Amino acid sequence: MSPAAVPPVGARIRQARLVHGTSLRALAREIGVSASLVSQIENGKSQPSVSTLYAITTALGISIESLFDAGEGTAAAAVTAPATALAQGPAAALVAGSATPTTAGPGTAPNPAPGTVLHALASFAADPGRRIGPVVTPDEREVLELDSGVVWERLGHVPGTHVDFLQVTYRPGGASSSSGGLMRHAGTEYGCLTSGELVLTLGFDEYTLRPGDAVCFESTTPHRYRNDGDVPAVGTWFVSTEMFSDT
Repeated sequence: MSPAAVPPVGARIRQARLVHGTSLRALAREIGVSASLVSQIENGKSQPSVSTLYAITTALGISIESLFDAGEGTAAAAVTAPATALAQGPAAALVAGSATPTTAGPGTAPNPAPGTVLHALASFAADPGRRIGPVVTPDEREVLELDSGVVWERLGHVPGTHVDFLQVTYRPGGASSSSGGLMRHAGTEYGCLTSGELVLTLGFDEYTLRPGDAVCFESTTPHRYRNDGDVPAVGTWFVSTEMFSDT
């Protein structure tokens, strides 16, 4: 796949934080990280993990897509009624707001490098109107590498839907959160493991998935996947966020 054009995410986080009226220290306190880390992220000197990025967007009441969309607009427009979104649950704020932030000018943070988590997320969110399919052969898949030993292969996309249809591979030692923390995000998650073994932590429960085992749950439930085995764990995943979309 051709690399997506990645906007300066750190600068957009800072803009959204200022519009939201949240201080750097207050944001850091709310998401459970140091103020220096938030500062480094905003200045492009550090990259957030997937779980930290979810936490930031939830706290600011913006969508991940609003950070990566390359269209014109303002980050201020992307901050939409955080209280309304949070009334549906903290993770609902991830999809609040569909407007796109302003393309940053000179002096903004550098773009994430290819192969990083930010670049992978940007590649998925950069063009939500693009059709992938109706038939996608294995050599036509978009393959995105995450920094925690996980590979996403996109199996298709229909414009106008809020769905990720993926083949997911967890390499030995790979996990959905490199920090060990549980993640939560908007939507409903369905998956079926086809090979290997995968450990799912879902709330206070833990399950070992084996080939043929399927899972489904609300993605707002704190969760984490990890591969403790010696061979890759591969499965097909379907994540829908339409339950939180505007109607």
